[in-house]
Amino acid sequence: MQALHSSQTRQRQVLIPVTMQQPNLPNERARLYVLHGFTMGTTWQVQCYVDSSIGAEDLQSGIQTQLDQVVAQMSPWEQDSDLSRFNRAPANTWHVIPEAFFKVLQHSLFVAEQTQGAYDPCIGHLANLWGFGPLGKTTNVPAKEKIEQVIQTSNWQQLKLNPGNHSVLQTGGVEIDLCSTAKGFGVDQVARYLETKGIRSYLVEVGGELRGWGCKSDGQPWWVQLEQADASFDLDCDYIAALHGLAIATSGDYRRFFMHEGQRYSHTIDPRTGYPVQHGVAAVTVLHPECMIADALATAITVLGVELGMAYATQLHVAARILVRDGDHLREYLSPSYLAMMADD
Repeated sequence: MQALHSSQTRQRQVLIPVTMQQPNLPNERARLYVLHGFTMGTTWQVQCYVDSSIGAEDLQSGIQTQLDQVVAQMSPWEQDSDLSRFNRAPANTWHVIPEAFFKVLQHSLFVAEQTQGAYDPCIGHLANLWGFGPLGKTTNVPAKEKIEQVIQTSNWQQLKLNPGNHSVLQTGGVEIDLCSTAKGFGVDQVARYLETKGIRSYLVEVGGELRGWGCKSDGQPWWVQLEQADASFDLDCDYIAALHGLAIATSGDYRRFFMHEGQRYSHTIDPRTGYPVQHGVAAVTVLHPECMIADALATAITVLGVELGMAYATQLHVAARILVRDGDHLREYLSPSYLAMMADD
């Protein structure tokens, strides 16, 4: 684990996938499409080189359809989504859910088991209690008794899956929330959709989560600058990553939070205590071939904190950057796999 401190000299670091081979140039006749839309309460953008007969409008429609399906299955904000219907279901009832929903839920449960509940897909009640769910915002701290009741009712250990028929048991009061994973999965779904159309050079972005493949017509990869967390802090180093076969997800306490009696309460909740994390982690960025996995790991590492989070990233050989508040500065910790990607620009 390496800590870097702020200095007066601003540097630039380039991140290159360790196993990256030179991607093929797009076809000379390929056209660059830049497409935009809205999903999951945020925006999406796709840049891609297309040398087939598919038109921009058809591609735009196909991408939006992929993202709309994720919302229809996994959004807690949509009353008629598969997830919302499960959350309202009676106790001790099994429910067959779509394959994509089951895949995301299964992976979320896997991360929950690995982290012993530091990551939890059954955090819906807690998100609502703290004003970060579909029930709306709050500026009050929930009662301790209510938090303890919710933790006992809805947690990852209550979640029972049957892989044989993609069914889930509602044990009673379990409320799933996949907001820390579904957006990353949506990025992956769009990438897979583009590949089915024969598109092998693209950059997909949904609400700040990204995945790329191939290179641009000038032979350069899709360069992406990593988020620098809270704008009030000035880091001494910018990172840009070559997204060829790689995705990026960031979790940060600067995105959604409220203040109460001088205390900052972020949307990143520790499911084990029921309270927003208070250990000073401002942001975690994870790079991984799958955005769904990067998305879940960024949240899990944020909850675990710098020491346990970095140990977890190191154990998984995952490239991770943790930014920790230290007075008026940010302290930076980089995992071994992250350091292995660094090259001087």
